[in-house]
Amino acid sequence: MTLDINLFKIETNNVAPEKGRILIAEPFLPGSYFNRAVVLLVAHSEKGAVGFILNKKIDYPIDEIMPDFPDFKAEVSLGGPVSTDSIYFIHSLGDDIPGSIHVKDNLYWGGDFEVLKKKISEGVVKNNQVRFFLGYSGWDKGQLEEELNEHSWLVSDIEEKKILLKKQDETSWVGAIRKLGGKYLIWENFPENPSLN
Repeated sequence: MTLDINLFKIETNNVAPEKGRILIAEPFLPGSYFNRAVVLLVAHSEKGAVGFILNKKIDYPIDEIMPDFPDFKAEVSLGGPVSTDSIYFIHSLGDDIPGSIHVKDNLYWGGDFEVLKKKISEGVVKNNQVRFFLGYSGWDKGQLEEELNEHSWLVSDIEEKKILLKKQDETSWVGAIRKLGGKYLIWENFPENPSLN
């Protein structure tokens, strides 16, 4: 009996990559960062794309990673392989954080980090209003489109509240697959490395 390779081929679902959408990694995408990753796109244009991996949490809260940070037990995730020595953030605080970039609905990216720290010190920011990332995911001009043509990613929508409020972990990739349904449901039960099975 032969395996139907088309089970793992991503069909065009007419959902274009754009800021505020997510990328769901195909089941065998290699690498420790993108293996079964769910990536939020915060920027996408003809010049390239920027995103953050939502489901690769690290074991230390923000106030343990940054010694001068206020007491704030918010999770930090690996955002991607670029600039892994820097902290980035998304939030629902809008114009309260000067310089933030609107992504979608009530979801914003970045802004004045010192203002954010001050507001956290004052107790006016809850940790379900902000998410932190170590590094980010970046694609040069045409690179993401090339990866989409290679069937490395499936593009989907996600509610902005779920991005901020719901704790993302290894099961988030499975949840995204289940939401898509159809032939993608087989992905969740397939081993990450079939040769080890």
